[in-house]
Amino acid sequence: MKIYLKIWRQKDATSKGKMVDYTLEGIEGDMSFLEMLDILNEELITKGEEPIEFDHDCREGICGTCSLQINGRPHGPDRFITACQLHMRSFKDGDTITIEPFRAKAFPVIKDLIVDRTAFDRIQQAGGYISVNTSGHTIDANTIPIEKENADDSFYAAACIGCGACVAACKNASAMLFTSAKVSQFALLPQGRVEATDRVLNMVRQMDIEGFGNCTNTGACEIECPKGISLENIARMNREYLSASLKG
Repeated sequence: MKIYLKIWRQKDATSKGKMVDYTLEGIEGDMSFLEMLDILNEELITKGEEPIEFDHDCREGICGTCSLQINGRPHGPDRFITACQLHMRSFKDGDTITIEPFRAKAFPVIKDLIVDRTAFDRIQQAGGYISVNTSGHTIDANTIPIEKENADDSFYAAACIGCGACVAACKNASAMLFTSAKVSQFALLPQGRVEATDRVLNMVRQMDIEGFGNCTNTGACEIECPKGISLENIARMNREYLSASLKG
C-alpha cells in the first residue's frame, strides 16, 4: 500500500507544534500500526532527519502507553484494541491517516506523540491501595467467601490499563471512567472496605486537582476503551462518593 500521513510534530513541551506530511510506500496489511511508524522512522533516520517520538512498550495491548489519536479516534478505527494491536489492513491503499497525541489539559504533550500521563499515577497514589498485609499470607485470599458476580466485576474493572483513551475520547477530558475503575476494583471486594471512605474522596479530589473535566454521560469513554470498561463503574463510584461524603 501507499499511504499518506499527517503527523503532529512538536519539539518539546514549550514549543509550538504543527502537522507534517509524510508518504510511505510498500506498506503491508499484516504490519501493525506501530511497525508502520518504525518503518517511517527508519526512512527519516536514513535521510538524516529526526525520527518521530511515540510511546510504546509491550506492544501486546496491556501496557497502556501507546497514546495515539488516529483519524480522530483514540487507538484508531477498531474497537477493543490498543494502537499497537491495530493493523494496517484496517486502511486502504491511498488512504490519508492523521496521527496526533491524546488531547487533554491534564495530558500535556512532551514531544511529538508522547504525552505526560503521570496525572493518572497521582490519582492512583491518592487511594489505589489496601492496608491488608498480603506478604507471606497468600492463603488468606481463599478464606473470605466472595460472590462470583462481585469477583468478576472487580476483575473487569481491574482490566483498565490506564492508557487514557477515555480522557482523549471525552469532550470534557474527564477521567471518571479511569478513576471509577480503580475505585471499583477495591469497592467490590472485602479487602478494599477498610479504606473505602478515604479512597474515593481522595481519588476524586486528586482527579479534580489534576484538571480533568466533569462527566456528562455521553458514553464516548466506554466506546473507545480498549478493554471495554463499563460506565457502571462511574455509577458505582458516584454511590461510593455520596456514601463517603455523608460519613464525612
